[in-house]
Amino acid sequence: MKQLEQLYREIQPNIYAFFYVKTSNSSIAEDLTHDVFYEACKGIASFQGKSTLQTWLFSIARNVLFKYYRSRKYRKNLTEQLQKEHQSKPRTPEQLVVIHDETNKLLRKINTLNDLQKEIVILRIYGELSFKEIGELVGKSQNYTRVTFHRMKLKLQLEMEGK
Repeated sequence: MKQLEQLYREIQPNIYAFFYVKTSNSSIAEDLTHDVFYEACKGIASFQGKSTLQTWLFSIARNVLFKYYRSRKYRKNLTEQLQKEHQSKPRTPEQLVVIHDETNKLLRKINTLNDLQKEIVILRIYGELSFKEIGELVGKSQNYTRVTFHRMKLKLQLEMEGK
């Protein structure tokens, strides 16, 4: 049992970060993270050891995220978030600083990448997965994911510097 608790403490922050980046909502990220570990506990018998446990959990996380995206709850939250952003215009210098924060800027830049590039970057940065594990998840080779990540990293760095 202690091994399971240790594994949870090591992997849970990465899965939470993955969901937070994908949803931009801490409450939803917490719920989805919980769902991943619930599904993992239910399906632990199906884990065959062909990949690392972390890769298996991120595979479950991707499926949970896709299920969430297909749900009405996601559409409702997205609509509400877009309405709030449209209605609330920044008025104070503090609000402008928050909007232009480097983290938000980076997330916006990541979201301009195509789906596969975005997935590779997010899994590497926020999921802290190896290129081999990412390759298994996205159905590409380890070399492909490594090269794609490094190209996107350079592209993002140039864009962040404004060049």
